[in-house]
Amino acid sequence: MKTNSNNKLPSDSSLPLIIVNPKSASGSTREKWSLTASELRSHFGPFSVAFTKSQGDGIDLATRAAKSGRKFIIACGGDGTINEVANGILLSGRDVELGVLSSGTGGDFRRTLGLPQTNREAAAALRNGQTKLMDVGKVTFSNHDGKTISRYFLNVSSIGLAADIIKRVKSTTVFDWLPVERARGKANFAVSTLREVIDLDPELIRVRFDNGEEKTLQTIAFCVANSRYFGGGMMIAPDAKINDGFLDVVNIGDIGTAKIIANALTLYRGTHNRLDEVNSTLAKKIEITGMNPEKEILLETDGELPGKLPATYEIVPNALRVRVPKVLV
Repeated sequence: MKTNSNNKLPSDSSLPLIIVNPKSASGSTREKWSLTASELRSHFGPFSVAFTKSQGDGIDLATRAAKSGRKFIIACGGDGTINEVANGILLSGRDVELGVLSSGTGGDFRRTLGLPQTNREAAAALRNGQTKLMDVGKVTFSNHDGKTISRYFLNVSSIGLAADIIKRVKSTTVFDWLPVERARGKANFAVSTLREVIDLDPELIRVRFDNGEEKTLQTIAFCVANSRYFGGGMMIAPDAKINDGFLDVVNIGDIGTAKIIANALTLYRGTHNRLDEVNSTLAKKIEITGMNPEKEILLETDGELPGKLPATYEIVPNALRVRVPKVLV
């Protein structure tokens, strides 16, 4: 195993490259890396390693690795790390296969692919799995500096509740007395979620599907899904498929706090679409703007906050090759 700790790519491009986010899972990825690497060598085979240092490194490393001739790049981290590596591969324009060694707290893309949780089983799945072509979502939006940019996503991009929760989590620290950093992170997320639900303030947005007539919608959560899961296991789009050529759009309208709490489990079971306030549709292109151009509405993409409305979503069919277990159909 060849390792790298200063963002220089290992020279042997014939080996699979694992891009590791050591900060994922609240730092436990870094703490357990020696054991993880040992299990990978035993059950996967030889590989090279590059470690990210800051946000965006995964995109840069994957882009450079793909352009240097790597044919198989594996993302080791949470959904944000997987998103960055996938973006790097797609931006390179090269025919490179994506592998996933999930090490984050959410694991939403791992659920979609049906990947096992243990390193030993995941390594075997990466070695013996099969290649599938999958769609990706592409969103063009305004970043925090006001520049129009585009980003690919694998899971879900949304506005409303999820984005507000992530913003609160990133700006708030609670329960510092808890002995484990990972436990503090989960407690922070839980409290931030409760606070946002209590302070719900629906947004008014304008939406256009597939160049049709523009509609005005009230929403607390407007989700554009390529895969079924987001938010650490919420099955927000239970009917979504990663290779059907469509984005699944789920809108949760104006629903009261009490009803949200009473029906919280439906989001994990994928039965929330039975509620009167929930509507869904399929589309290949979605354009979204806020009713009030002076009000900032944040956009969440695979668990990160890259920018804000206005935004245009498009499906990119069969855009990415990904390694999946042979049992996946």
